[in-house]
Amino acid sequence: MSGNPGSSLRALSPTPPERGSFPLDHDNECYDAMVKYLNCMKLVKGENAPNCRLLAKSYLKCRMDHQLMDRDEWEHLGLPKDQPPQQQQVKSDSSQAGLASQAHSRK
Repeated sequence: MSGNPGSSLRALSPTPPERGSFPLDHDNECYDAMVKYLNCMKLVKGENAPNCRLLAKSYLKCRMDHQLMDRDEWEHLGLPKDQPPQQQQVKSDSSQAGLASQAHSRK
């Protein structure tokens, strides 16, 4: 007699991960980024904190850079897009200009 009732082999076949393989980091190339992320998650007790998302992003970027996972868009991984440095500079310049005009109009 078989130890598996119904002899269903389909129930025993493993299913692959959704996004393909996720190899282990045997050489600890991304160990520091992983530890920072895990410490952040412990600190916020598993909440979805923005600072932990940034650490997750740096960890996943490290894994992508070292071919430990396939490259993917940040949006597909549930993370915010990178803003180009030029766009960030324009925002800060416009906010400073707005503050200067407010100060000038108060005089």
